[in-house]
Order: sequence, then structure tokens, then C-alpha cells
Amino acid sequence: MIEVVLNVLLVLSSALLVVLILLHRGKGGGLSSMFGGAASASLSGSSVVEKNLNRLTVFTALIWTVCIVALGILIKVD
Repeated sequence: MIEVVLNVLLVLSSALLVVLILLHRGKGGGLSSMFGGAASASLSGSSVVEKNLNRLTVFTALIWTVCIVALGILIKVD
């Protein structure tokens, strides 16, 4: 039962993590600058929304990491 809950939580956190990472604005001259990201990168510093997005991304990544470790331990015990 715990394994099923962890698997569902892992899938949900993985999908949310992909969406949250794609919401971040580009900081460098990578792929995002090809699509006009360079113009918006020169604007003012990070806003409250950007800081909250960073916090939510880190929190989701921590949940994802805990799920991976817990599933690894459960599989190794079986």
C-alpha cells in the first residue's frame, strides 16, 4: 500500500517539477535566448513571484527525492 502511494506521489511530483522548471525564466544565453528570452533577462531583479516559484520548485524537488529514496529502500527490503 505504501509503495502505491509513493509511486502516485512520485508521478505527480515529477509532472509538477517539469511544469515548474519550464515556468522559470532563462538566465543565460542558452536555448531560451533563441526564442526571445534574452530581452526579458535584462529586466529588473527577481520578483516575489520568482522567489515563490523557486521555493515551490525546491519543495517539489525535495518531495521527489524523498519518494525516490523511500521507493529504493522499499524495493531493496523486499
